[in-house]
Amino acid sequence: MLKQMSLLKQVTLVLASVTLLAAPAPAQVPDQVPIPAVTGTIGLDGTIDKFYGVSHRALVKTADGVRHVVHFTGRTSVHGTQHTLDDPFGGLEEGSMVAVHYVANGNTKEAIEVDRVGDGGLSVVDGTVMDVDRERKRLTIQIADEKRVTLRLTDRAANDVGKDVKAQARVIVYYADDGGDLVAHYFRKAK
Repeated sequence: MLKQMSLLKQVTLVLASVTLLAAPAPAQVPDQVPIPAVTGTIGLDGTIDKFYGVSHRALVKTADGVRHVVHFTGRTSVHGTQHTLDDPFGGLEEGSMVAVHYVANGNTKEAIEVDRVGDGGLSVVDGTVMDVDRERKRLTIQIADEKRVTLRLTDRAANDVGKDVKAQARVIVYYADDGGDLVAHYFRKAK
C-alpha cells in the first residue's frame, strides 16, 4: 500500500511537471511602454440623464451617447443656477445641458466645476479658431458673419481643456458674458 502511494505521488509529480512545461509562456512585448494615467482636470459636455441624490452622483450623457457617472463633492462649484448648501446639485435638473470639469480619482470622476448651459447659464457659440494663447488666457475665433471675437479663458479652460485645438479648427465654445467681457469656461473641437 505504501509503495502504491509513493508511485501515485511520483506519477502526479511527473504529470504536473509535463503540464507546466507544455503551457505556453506569456507573450513578451518588446519595448512595451506603460501608458501614463491622465492627470489634471478633464472636461466634457452633455446632458444630465439622472441624479442619484443619496450618493451625490449624476449621469451625464455626451453627444456621442457615452454616459459618464460624475460625483459631486463639497468642493464642486455649480454655475448658472440658483443653488443652496442643501442642494448638492445646485439646482440642476435632469435634462440640463452642462459642461463638467472633473478629476479622475481611480475609477471615480469627481466634479470640480459644473456649468449649466443655456437658461441663465453659459451661452454657446461655434466658430473657427484664429488663435489660442494659453499664457495670456485668450481664445480668438471667427464666427459665422466673419466677425472675430476674443474671449478670455478661465484658468481651468486655459490649462485643461481643448488641448487638441489648434488654429483653423472648428470649435464650440461655452462662455459667460461678464459685463461685456466674454469669458470662455469650456471649449472643444466641433464634430
